[in-house]
Amino acid sequence: MTESNGPKLLTRMRDAIRTRNYSPRTAESYTRWVNRFVRFHAMRHPETMGEREVGAFITHLAVRGNVAAATQNQALAALLFLYREVLERPLL
Repeated sequence: MTESNGPKLLTRMRDAIRTRNYSPRTAESYTRWVNRFVRFHAMRHPETMGEREVGAFITHLAVRGNVAAATQNQALAALLFLYREVLERPLL
């Protein structure tokens, strides 16, 4: 299912998180990371991106964003969830 044929990406993300009984705070955090990832890549849909773009985003967080390793790990976990559970496409 592509975004034009069904619910929008973040709606699908929230639904997938809810059905797996993740906490509301995790849902909020994961959707925020996916939103930042898409914006970082000039609003490209994640289906058109892959490992290279995820790596560029995580590197950007570390180098330019100066975020802690735990924060990078959380962003990566959110993106891995997106690709594995929502887009049903393994990333790594």
